[in-house]
Amino acid sequence: MNAATLDFIRQHAQDDVRQLALRPVPAEVDLRSALIQIEGRQLATHKLPTWIATDGLLFPPRLALEQCSSEATAQYKRQVVARLLREEEKETGEKEKSGKEERKEELGSKRSFADLTAGFGVDFASIAPLFSHAIYIERQEELCNIARHNLPLLGLPQAVVRCTTAEEELNTLMQEAEHLSILMIDPARRDSAGRKVALIEDCTPDVCVLQTQLRAAARFVLIKLSPMLDLTASLRSLKGVVEVHVVSVEGECKELLVVMGGKDFIAKTTIPPNEIPIYCVDLSSKMNNELTQPSTTGKGGVECFTRVEEATAPLILADGIGTFLYEPNASLLKAGAFKILCQRYPVRKLAADTHLYTCDKLVEDFPGRRWKVIDSSNFTKNDLRRLLADIPAADLTLRGFPGSVANLRKQLRLREGGTTHLIATTLADNSRRLIRVERI
Repeated sequence: MNAATLDFIRQHAQDDVRQLALRPVPAEVDLRSALIQIEGRQLATHKLPTWIATDGLLFPPRLALEQCSSEATAQYKRQVVARLLREEEKETGEKEKSGKEERKEELGSKRSFADLTAGFGVDFASIAPLFSHAIYIERQEELCNIARHNLPLLGLPQAVVRCTTAEEELNTLMQEAEHLSILMIDPARRDSAGRKVALIEDCTPDVCVLQTQLRAAARFVLIKLSPMLDLTASLRSLKGVVEVHVVSVEGECKELLVVMGGKDFIAKTTIPPNEIPIYCVDLSSKMNNELTQPSTTGKGGVECFTRVEEATAPLILADGIGTFLYEPNASLLKAGAFKILCQRYPVRKLAADTHLYTCDKLVEDFPGRRWKVIDSSNFTKNDLRRLLADIPAADLTLRGFPGSVANLRKQLRLREGGTTHLIATTLADNSRRLIRVERI
């Protein structure tokens, strides 16, 4: 990229790229490349703060940036990989490092890592420092060229870039007899027409077809999946799954991470799908957050449960609406951890199909949103008139309640906006309630 183009990027870093595209520019400015870099930096400002702060990095076109991991989720995957490496050391009888060296997480000093669908390389760059040898694989030449430029600037001299498909690279790895500690793959979640898919078999490449080769090539295989995929169906289709991670960031579910054991490691015994540990975590977008140990008691950051625990937990329903109301974070809702929360926290469920919980004491460490109940009403005309007397506009949410927000808002003659929050829901006795709450 020439000096004139770089200068243009610096001058217009905060400008609207759509407007810039219509303006005349000097002949020596590569406008297409400049627009890609300006837009890329703008899109990555909150998603990739460390990358933005690194001088000289190149950014890809918009789609690759939208599809890549955030630094928060990439850092979480690094923590998962670091723990798997420690378990591998323990399993193989290697002595654990001590003192400062262990704290540096140099656990992969004699191990290899490969990402078969590395894309822009955010996950790869986060995990690769744990290894002395790391292989970046990507079928798009443009992304490979960007990786060749960026990875040395990110302090990854051990990284090797290969422009090929996941299937071809798997065959190469098998021929080279290179046994990896960690192998990662992120199959594309759209079909040939660009539509989103719901089944893992419809992703590209099809990891169900490749799973035998994947497990033969590594001690652990990490499969990153869209939160839109059917988790239950995915676990039925994959063999040797040893754990699942459901990851959300500030209340929005971002990805599913399935960990498979290689054929010569802990997957010697197949774990039944309903006994696979499911880790649910809600991350902050802020960096350098060290997660606490998984919780099975209601104490700690990451919740861990199994489907059999959820299935056998008793359904504990509330008699009515207490002083406080709770909603689990997005990762717990996606994973289906409902009844078990009543075992770990002093809360009761409003109804079997209403995933709201209540109690009269504030539960500080409940993993989700918390509200204080100000008032509530049934849906009789007089009671609604009393509740809404001083509320011309409000934020309205439906939980376990039929219909749509738009229709209910019209029925209540309630405008959008304001500082009041209302929740329409259904209780255990099938009565419907409108609850006024304040966010804690």
